[in-house]
Amino acid sequence: MDIVITAVLGVLALYLFGGLKVLREYERAVYFFLGRSWGAKGPGLIYVPPLFAKTQTVSLRVVALDIPPQDVITRDNISIKVNAVLYMLVRDPVKAVIGVENYLYATSQLAQTTLRSVLGETEMDELLMNREKINAILKNIIDKRTEEWGVEVSAVEVKDVDLPPEMKRAMARQAEAERERRAKIINAEGEFQAAAKLSEAADVISQNPVTIQLRYLQTLLEIGGEQNSTVVFPLPIDLVGPLLDAVKDRAGGAGGSPAGEPGGPDGPAPESKRALTK
Repeated sequence: MDIVITAVLGVLALYLFGGLKVLREYERAVYFFLGRSWGAKGPGLIYVPPLFAKTQTVSLRVVALDIPPQDVITRDNISIKVNAVLYMLVRDPVKAVIGVENYLYATSQLAQTTLRSVLGETEMDELLMNREKINAILKNIIDKRTEEWGVEVSAVEVKDVDLPPEMKRAMARQAEAERERRAKIINAEGEFQAAAKLSEAADVISQNPVTIQLRYLQTLLEIGGEQNSTVVFPLPIDLVGPLLDAVKDRAGGAGGSPAGEPGGPDGPAPESKRALTK
């Protein structure tokens, strides 16, 4: 009799200790007793009666769910491949277990279809330039759909956009043309500013004629410092004008012949002319 009691007590002890479970801080156990949900338990030590109750453990940590590359045709009819990453966590363990069969798989499929539908209504330039806006749209749409599953989507990030080779070449040519345009604009602005400064300097110099002579002397010093073999230095016309007029007057006075001299208007005819007259 004692052996039977001991055996019964041993079986009862095994039964009681067999239902003990320890849950970590980030884990919750959805408790089912005779098939009915009794909420979530944990963390710490919980008791689950064997044969009568079962639990399903759910992690409350943030999960990074990789969305595989999707073939997308954008609004401007460009075929691309886009992949993304989704960050999610379980807010209600009971809904995550009862509301959907596999919340990870369901969220992944929902993210793939949403990614294709949203990018299909977006132009290529907007996808490349306003990626943060598109990420926010994806996050809001997926989060609303997964709320009834007890899942919260914290962020959706588009990772890579795989463009066709011809599109890459066209974008490279466009970028090069844009750089050339900016370089020409900057060069033109620099020339315009330099011309404006030269015009201001000319106005200052024109107010005092001595200033331009000082500028000539400074230019001579600069040229002399460079050790050039030939120097062509312009002189102002107001300095050399009187000298040129004096040279012209002297040349005009020396070029005329006096009256009565041979070859003059009243002089005798040359010998050759008199011989011809005889």
